[in-house]
Amino acid sequence: MSEKLRAVFMGTPEIAVPTLEALCDIANVVGVVCQPDRPAGRGMQLVSPPVKMRAIALGKPVFQPTKMKDGTVAAWLRELSADVALVLAYGRILPRAILDAPRAGCLNLHASLLPKYRGAAPIVWAIARGEEETGIDLMRMEEGLDTGPVLAESRTKIGPDETAGELAPRLAQLAAELTRASLEDAVHGRLSARPQDDAASTLAPMLKKEDGVIDWSRPARVLHDHVRAMNPWPSATTLLPSGKSMKVLRTRKLEGDVGSVAARGPGVVLLADKNGVVVACGEGGRESIAIVEAQPEGKKPMAAGDLANGRVLVAGATLGVPSTREA
Repeated sequence: MSEKLRAVFMGTPEIAVPTLEALCDIANVVGVVCQPDRPAGRGMQLVSPPVKMRAIALGKPVFQPTKMKDGTVAAWLRELSADVALVLAYGRILPRAILDAPRAGCLNLHASLLPKYRGAAPIVWAIARGEEETGIDLMRMEEGLDTGPVLAESRTKIGPDETAGELAPRLAQLAAELTRASLEDAVHGRLSARPQDDAASTLAPMLKKEDGVIDWSRPARVLHDHVRAMNPWPSATTLLPSGKSMKVLRTRKLEGDVGSVAARGPGVVLLADKNGVVVACGEGGRESIAIVEAQPEGKKPMAAGDLANGRVLVAGATLGVPSTREA
């Protein structure tokens, strides 16, 4: 039996944990690199990233550098005599010295079908753009942003109501499976590299909180994709007439005219009763979308019927702008 690869894993969040475990199954993992501990929660206590916690449990040495360009990480990789560094959601750009340090270079697992959705948030933007399919690509890393040739790919359908929070763990498992199936062949040069078509590339930039704000003038289909893409973070948000914010967690697309409110317009609540909540959307409010679940500011998530029963939402109110009647 051939000697196991000497591998380093670079990753930080929960989505990277299954791949770390898979790498430990097929390689001698001689080091794990992740982002530094960060303050979190109400008490702003330092919290270790999921990859660090799992690496420690597996008995693997962890390195949490704060700088990538001072030569320290590259020297560390060379000292380890690493055959390859496998990267998934590490969260930092790697300079040339690090890319060249392992014998076979650095390979990256990217959660999209490249060249689509290069960047930090491919899962979210694939859903937001209404894609019906995505996947995991194993690629050779270059200095460009997710521009390297693709060595292996695994595809999966995106459910019509699937949220980013639901898709991410499925892709995490897909990445782990692709690691087991293809990493050794990639390192030993047994896979054909597919160059990316830069002209067909799209970007998936890092999310900002304001990306979640709902524009009710957009079509129902686009709004539905937006809501599920922003779940769990930053959440699709809208203003209530009181001026308070509300997270819209789940929606349902509707066909035809719904509701009894005469003055339709984007964001107007057409129907709010025990059976559900319907909001006008699209140009002139001519389309409709049902709110299935939402979370008013300061409250727990609520089903549509509860939003109506508690008069959080009432027919005739307009979402997205505070009421002029408020003091």
